[in-house]
Amino acid sequence: MNHRSRGKHIAILFLIVGALFASSRLLAAERMTYAQAKAGIPERKLPDFWFGDVAGLTGRLERLTRGEARIIAISPGGRSMHLITYGPRESVESKANFNSAIGAREPKAYMDKAARKRPVIFFVGPVHGHEVEALTGLVNFIHVMETGKDLRGRSQTRLRELGDRCRLLIIPEGNPDGIARFEPRALQGMGRDDLRFWGQGTWSDDTLCGWPGAKRLHPMTGPEAGFPGCYFNDAGINPMHDEYFAPMGPEAPAILKVAREEGPDLAVSFHSHESTPAILRPAFVTTEVQEDIRTLAQEYYALLAKRNLPHARPFTVRGEGGKNPSPFNLTSALYHISGARPFTFECPHGIQGNCQVTLEQILDIQLTLYEAMLQHELDKKK
Repeated sequence: MNHRSRGKHIAILFLIVGALFASSRLLAAERMTYAQAKAGIPERKLPDFWFGDVAGLTGRLERLTRGEARIIAISPGGRSMHLITYGPRESVESKANFNSAIGAREPKAYMDKAARKRPVIFFVGPVHGHEVEALTGLVNFIHVMETGKDLRGRSQTRLRELGDRCRLLIIPEGNPDGIARFEPRALQGMGRDDLRFWGQGTWSDDTLCGWPGAKRLHPMTGPEAGFPGCYFNDAGINPMHDEYFAPMGPEAPAILKVAREEGPDLAVSFHSHESTPAILRPAFVTTEVQEDIRTLAQEYYALLAKRNLPHARPFTVRGEGGKNPSPFNLTSALYHISGARPFTFECPHGIQGNCQVTLEQILDIQLTLYEAMLQHELDKKK
């Protein structure tokens, strides 16, 4: 064998070894045990403004002086789910449910929203328990409405003034079981596999479920299921994809009951992901509703840019269809039960290698969204 042939064979050998090494790393990354996930939680003290658990939340809400808090559901794990309200509820006549009123071509038969002096805005906290960025944001928002400051001690005068001109409906914990299961309390600074383990969980062989594969088994129970990710309540139900015509869990029906009774003008379901802050296109709603939410997205992203915070680009308005159409999920159901203009918001976790924001920036991203939402609705009352 000459030197050229030997060199060629050595190069091929190195390529094979490299490919096998990369493959072994990939396979290792596709599996994670509970012990490995626990070991990956960084040793750190989270700041006092950060909320990554429901422990102590009930006691905090019992001390409110301006807002009113009540329990609207008990989770399968026996945990309370709360509704906090600010601003008076205006009485408007209702003769029909929203679906029937639309069938009659008289939306006012459900509720004459234009007759109300105050916009009604509905904030649905994380239904996926590891997405605690919104739990932190909403607890801070409640503190703003109570004191005028966030939990960092920073004045939020404008946000409170806007909030005082609206009726606010706040569910800080959309899935208390999932939040309680989330041991890191924040994914900021952690890795993508940590997100997959704590978010969607594992199959029984410790393979990471990931997104969207975790949705192919629902409820997430039985011999195929391993560690239940924080998507799910203690009965294995993902509230974002409950069966709305025959509910499997208590969380989604409680959320929709509030929407049906209050008839909000604007509603948001809070989520988190790896990328920049994004208002998603609501599916299975009218193009007019999509256009309004797109306008809100433009206004919000402009505020983020002004404050040197990252943001996505506005979505494209379109109808449903294609090989993989969007699901009719909790956000869609909010529209069809109340006529609310609904949307899903995705906040960055701040995980490694993606949109690496700090915990303080995450809070600012949340509070800026609330400000944009309130101003967007108040502008319509001018």
